[in-house]
Amino acid sequence: MVKPVDERANSRVLVDGLDRAPARAMLKAVGFTDDDLRRPLIGIANTWIEVMPCNVHLRRLAERVKAGVREAGGTPIEFNTIAVSDGIAMGTEGMKASLISREVVADSIELVVRGHLFDGVVALSGCDKTIPGAVMALLRLNVPSLMLYGGSIAPGQHDGRSVTIQDVFEAVGACAAGRMTEQQLRRLEDHACPGAGACGGQFTANTMAMAIEVLGLSPMGSASVPAMDSKKDTVAFDAGRLVMDVLHRQLRPRQIVTRAALENAIAAVAATGGSTNSVLHLLAIAREAGVRLAIDDFDRISKKTPLVADLKPWGRFVATDLYDAGGITLVAQRLLDARRLHAEAITITGRTIGEEARQARETPGQQVVRPVDRPLSPTGGLVVLHGNIAPEGCVVKMTGHEPVRLEGPARVFDSEEDAFAAVQQRQIDTGDVVVVRYEGPKGGPGMREMLAVTAALVGQGLGESIALLTDGRFSGATRGLMAGHVAPEAACGGPIALLRTGDVVRFDIAARRLDVKLSAAELQRRQARWRPPPPRYRTGVMAKYAQLVSSASEGAVTGFVQSMATPVRRQNRRMVRAVRAADRA
Repeated sequence: MVKPVDERANSRVLVDGLDRAPARAMLKAVGFTDDDLRRPLIGIANTWIEVMPCNVHLRRLAERVKAGVREAGGTPIEFNTIAVSDGIAMGTEGMKASLISREVVADSIELVVRGHLFDGVVALSGCDKTIPGAVMALLRLNVPSLMLYGGSIAPGQHDGRSVTIQDVFEAVGACAAGRMTEQQLRRLEDHACPGAGACGGQFTANTMAMAIEVLGLSPMGSASVPAMDSKKDTVAFDAGRLVMDVLHRQLRPRQIVTRAALENAIAAVAATGGSTNSVLHLLAIAREAGVRLAIDDFDRISKKTPLVADLKPWGRFVATDLYDAGGITLVAQRLLDARRLHAEAITITGRTIGEEARQARETPGQQVVRPVDRPLSPTGGLVVLHGNIAPEGCVVKMTGHEPVRLEGPARVFDSEEDAFAAVQQRQIDTGDVVVVRYEGPKGGPGMREMLAVTAALVGQGLGESIALLTDGRFSGATRGLMAGHVAPEAACGGPIALLRTGDVVRFDIAARRLDVKLSAAELQRRQARWRPPPPRYRTGVMAKYAQLVSSASEGAVTGFVQSMATPVRRQNRRMVRAVRAADRA
């Protein structure tokens, strides 16, 4: 005999029985009735915030999710968490808060749900870090739950063409180079972002929304719908109904997020030229799911995955174009056609990802997603390099427009501000390798994105003639030969800390190498003289994060300190062994 499902297993402890009268009294003060409290309690984890377009519409969507929950027999209870706008904070000290916010989002959702014993959760996300932060929390809690993405912004219209925030960042460099007037920049600024929704290209938010949909934790077809499309309200209502079905089936996030599902998500990123930030976030998600995943898995999967989506920042189209072409379901179908999809992986709907992919409806004549026999590139956009600069690895996004081999003198900067000032003063020359260090997870702290620097270089016309490497991150809107997440980072004494201006740095994409032309003995001599800089923050959340965070090669996570954090001395010994091996090779 099948035991009946107790859909109130958690909330029953909170509100049932004579001894829970005080709890019920306080909930009734909010407006809940006895009838409400007899139903499963569903947390609606909202990341609404008024500071950015990415999340500003989520209150509206939350109301539709709640209506769906009520119709399906549950009682929704909405709560909020934080969000930090990458696009607004970019290029300032505030950007250090961005990656740290991922951990705070995850921690706060976890605490509210644990503290109030909700039976299920729908998490609403928008800007970059709210997506992985929400998913990390759902995996920790492992109650029936799903994530709903708020959707992409529509492209702006300027001088007869579609534009995104990427164009504004690049225009800053063009203006500094005298290729655009201040008045032209202001007109572009006024038209680039026409309303609510996350950045419009295959930048980090849309990359991660796609990854989570293919991973199976968002219902297929939900993420592609643009933020202000009337169908988004229907998607939100259906998500509320769906979570009640998931609760009845007792399907839990860790049943969905398997090794096969994570490989599907990586393949989707590779097939669309998605953001390098996906490496950090999917590694962190894998940790929460208890699944073994390493940085080199991204390179292995990307090598076998054709690049089929022609999307910005390097391509022609934006996220709303992808929706019109057939959406993320069409991308999943292409992965199925290419035999790059583990079709048997289960999704939140109860159907497999293969079954979902077969439901794709391609718009006749669309040009956004290529067939697999005519890809933009036979391999995907994610490349992982190793070498005597990056013994633990670093991440490059390759889309076929970048040089595959570059050798040049290093221009070394110890902060993003110093690098940006040099770019604005036209001090970077063709062939230079710009090095921005002490911006890693610990050193920043917070691993800032370098879009202000990279976009300014592109705006000056240097995007294809220089390279950049950093222990920080890149925005999903970055393009060009850019190596991020260099590990070990400078603050831990990694080899990037030992570079000097004028050292010759070599990128070799085919060989998957990033090296400085120095001997192991010279690197050891420099290592012996290196001293860690004083911490940039001594109190508060930034100082706490710097003490707890792991290497970028492990997802820059907190909460796994005993098993993951590596003391500086051990990192240095590992670095010396790696550079000696590189010299022998």
